[in-house]
Amino acid sequence: MLSRTVVAAVALAVVPMGAVPTIVEYPSPRPGSFPHDPAVGADGIVWYTDQTNSYIGRLDPATGGITDFPTPTPSSGPHGVVVAPDGGVWYTAQRVGKLGRLDPRSGRITEYDLPDNARYPHTPIVVGDRIWFTDANSNTYGWLDPASGRVSVFTAPVPNSIPYGIRAAADGSVWIAQLGTNRLGHVDPLSGVMKEFELPDPGARPRRLAVGSDGTVWYTDNARGYLGALTPATGRVREWPSPGGRGSQPYGIAIARDGRIWYDEAGTNTIVAFDPKTGAMERVPIPTATAVVRHMVSDDARGRLWLALSGTGRIGRIDLPRP
Repeated sequence: MLSRTVVAAVALAVVPMGAVPTIVEYPSPRPGSFPHDPAVGADGIVWYTDQTNSYIGRLDPATGGITDFPTPTPSSGPHGVVVAPDGGVWYTAQRVGKLGRLDPRSGRITEYDLPDNARYPHTPIVVGDRIWFTDANSNTYGWLDPASGRVSVFTAPVPNSIPYGIRAAADGSVWIAQLGTNRLGHVDPLSGVMKEFELPDPGARPRRLAVGSDGTVWYTDNARGYLGALTPATGRVREWPSPGGRGSQPYGIAIARDGRIWYDEAGTNTIVAFDPKTGAMERVPIPTATAVVRHMVSDDARGRLWLALSGTGRIGRIDLPRP
């Protein structure tokens, strides 16, 4: 099912917003570490995937100490990671077609095999009792029920649509950015059926997304250098050119406690904070060069953003101003 959208282009305003936040970096002690995605638990502990070395990393912000856990399957290439409400740490083993769960108390990891049409799991999220995931390489998405071991996999409507970033809305429905097309997918969590919203510009390539409490779907247009917002009820799309221009390559994105939309410009080594109330943008430089923030998460309880600084072997932290 395809829903067409209405676009509204919005002028860019890069305006300083008081003291510029800084990024604190935590270097990984393991040589060749490649942090891909971060996640944060209710206790404030940060978990991340080391894709190159096939480890799951644990960072304690209070001490700066890092502990890593090898995945049971060697060279599994862990990609995405998420912490479930019970504290379990779930990751996608992209190179071997598995999902894994790390018990934070014991460090024990249990792996679950995925079927042949989901051999390259990409990003996981938790929705109810299920672990949802995308498979960018297989043009599929699906879920695992850990209690039964049951897996359901669905094929995206458009061939080669590259289901990529995935987020849950407040109502439990699932949103998927389709990097190979100019479409966002809205998935019914019961049936798995996807309704598509076509973005107005054929060259748009949404990569990652975040869903606000009001249902607005924010996305990074990696190809065109834009931040976008979809209002599902009306199909309205608004767009803001990223400060770094067409080559800025917007990537990881999150909605923080301060109400701003934070995202990475992979092409400029910069984090951007966007205020949806005023349209103002603030740029925060990443201290270490060549960092690519593929994914970021907000720790609302502590007012922090966590970034995986891929290409630098580091995890980044931004402390947000108090509301």
